[in-house]
Amino acid sequence: MASIKLKDIYKVYPGDVKAVSDCNIDIEDKEFVVLVGPSGCGKSTVLRMIAGLEEITAGELYIGDRLVNNVPPKDREIAMVFQNYALYPHMTVYKNMEFGLKLHKVPKDEIKKRVFEAAKILEIESLLDRKPKALSGGQRQRVALGRAMVRNPAVFLLDEPLSNLDAKLRTAMRAEIIKLHKRLETTFVYVTHDQTEAMTMGDRIVVLKDGFIQQIDTPQNLYDYPCNVFVAGFIGSPQMNLLDGTVVKSGSGFAVQFGECTIHIPDTKLAKTDLSKYEGKQVRLGIRPEDLDDNAEFIEQHKDSAAEAYVEISELMGAEVYLNLTCHGTKITARVDSKTKSRTGDTIRIALDENRIHLFDMETGLVIIN
Repeated sequence: MASIKLKDIYKVYPGDVKAVSDCNIDIEDKEFVVLVGPSGCGKSTVLRMIAGLEEITAGELYIGDRLVNNVPPKDREIAMVFQNYALYPHMTVYKNMEFGLKLHKVPKDEIKKRVFEAAKILEIESLLDRKPKALSGGQRQRVALGRAMVRNPAVFLLDEPLSNLDAKLRTAMRAEIIKLHKRLETTFVYVTHDQTEAMTMGDRIVVLKDGFIQQIDTPQNLYDYPCNVFVAGFIGSPQMNLLDGTVVKSGSGFAVQFGECTIHIPDTKLAKTDLSKYEGKQVRLGIRPEDLDDNAEFIEQHKDSAAEAYVEISELMGAEVYLNLTCHGTKITARVDSKTKSRTGDTIRIALDENRIHLFDMETGLVIIN
């Protein structure tokens, strides 16, 4: 098993196109780390540099204690699972799974043992004689995982392995990969653009944007304590509401003026930072959809932050309802109980929990208060 260390890594393509800049990540042995971000953010490039499929422009990459910048992929003790499965169509499942081992001249008996062990874990024993075209997407993905498993790698690299599957199967395979990680006790590095996948699978998440790391933290900390506006808006579904307001003095404290609504900043939050330098300036206020409610009791508790809103669309999600609202010209989303009486076309009262607000600097996007 192995840890992975990326130290001051850069990747620059011809034409001075910077794909990854100043990338520093320490991945512990047996950890499950997810690289997440929008398309083109550099996450797959980072993974491919770890695999040895992309040359590192600058910086140092260690797997365990070994510097591997110039070590070929086959000698890095890694196994990679691709988005498109990359199975050989003319070979059976068994032959696909044994192929890498044959190249490494592993004895036949050992090959057979490893293939059958992996097939049993992944529940594909009955598929060993089939060819990929006779398999479903989920079965192909299991074969791709099995082909990686039989090599007993120190590191598993997975590049958007579930993106070709339908929603139900994707959820099932997420659980399978989590169980596989716990069973194999191997280091996993997983790339996805789906933040729900990232939140449910990773021990830690690396959020990237435009080739730069924005934040590395546990899923819960990323959700509760985003370091900037990008992370706040990217992590969470539905995403965080972001409202532009002005910081004003309010008694001995401060508030944010938003339209006709004045949202008072609780003393517990004011104790963490000096807001006086923002007085009279615009800031961005963030509030999660679940911290908004149209419930009468909730509104009474937070009446200072209550405002009128128009329900553009009411979406029933089963146990809860997403209310897509317009409030003082700004579109926001509230995640409320399914017993709500608010319907599409209604004008309602809505309030937010002041204890759950986030404030961000309008110019830098960096967090002021979490």
